[in-house]
Amino acid sequence: MKNQFYLAFLLFLSLLGCSNTDETQPIAREFKYLALGDSYTIGQNVCQTCRFPVQLKDSLTKYLPSSDKLLVKVVAQTGWTTTNLKNAIAYENLDSEYDLVTLLIGVNNQYQNRPFSLYESEFPELLQTAITLAKGDKKRVIVVSIPDYAFTPFGQSSSNPQNISNQLDNYNAFAKSHAESLGITFINITDITREGLNNPNLVASDNLHPSQLAYRKFVERMLPIALEKFNVD
Repeated sequence: MKNQFYLAFLLFLSLLGCSNTDETQPIAREFKYLALGDSYTIGQNVCQTCRFPVQLKDSLTKYLPSSDKLLVKVVAQTGWTTTNLKNAIAYENLDSEYDLVTLLIGVNNQYQNRPFSLYESEFPELLQTAITLAKGDKKRVIVVSIPDYAFTPFGQSSSNPQNISNQLDNYNAFAKSHAESLGITFINITDITREGLNNPNLVASDNLHPSQLAYRKFVERMLPIALEKFNVD
């Protein structure tokens, strides 16, 4: 009888230990990050892990519990204008399930000499779409400024590099003003790319797009804000 009582007591302790262990196990979470844009988002002429969305994902992951997952989806292509991005998003038929959405678009509107009024019309539409995809929460959205390709060898070979900079300033000013009017975070990285002539390491081997180093500097600015979006201490 004593042996039976002793075995029952051991079984009770074993079950109690398992229960306590289960209670202390962290709950695994899955976060989703959506990056919308063009060549600057897809990372033209750099490796897949070098582009800024993946670098940002890797940096964020370091601050998350090991049980958590962070998935990144990129909807971007070299040469895309605001019109192309709108069409691509519609084609993707994305769900409104993203914990973070970044939007960087407009350089090809400028480069392809599209009317500025087109950007004034379509950028707000894209930003509203970004909000919708970010679970309808504008606090989960980040607008990234357009890099200035005038400060690359390619840009310097154009007839008027200063005009490129002036036009991109107009694009960025509009994007910043509109984003901030809605209470959406706008992060300026344009000044980083304007060091491209002084520091060639910021320019990719195609003499036009940002390098892995430039994207790392983008992420250094974006990371503290992105951590706030994820509510990570």
